[in-house]
Amino acid sequence: MINPGDYNIKCPQGATFDKTFTITVNGSPMNLTGYTAAMQVRETYDSSSTLLSLTNGSGITLGGTAGTIAVLVSSTATAAIADGFYSYDLEITSGGGVTDRLLQGKFVVTPQVTR
Repeated sequence: MINPGDYNIKCPQGATFDKTFTITVNGSPMNLTGYTAAMQVRETYDSSSTLLSLTNGSGITLGGTAGTIAVLVSSTATAAIADGFYSYDLEITSGGGVTDRLLQGKFVVTPQVTR
């Protein structure tokens, strides 16, 4: 079991969001080979609809033995989200079906000025 880290993400509306996280265990990169990942952004943690949903091959790329999780959201997708404060979490699932939440926090979309 992994205790999730609290991390607030700032995402510029209308721009490409590209962030890579490195997951470590006892100071060493966690081997993510055989894992899948998912991240969702919702208005609040208990909202029924998602504003953004990412998975392996669709916005998330896992870096295997490097322990990296790359998150990429297109400028078109960020432009479709109204500026404001939202909730997100990022989870991984092992090949054996065990799911751990790695990160959680606010997903802050800052307003776009140049259009």
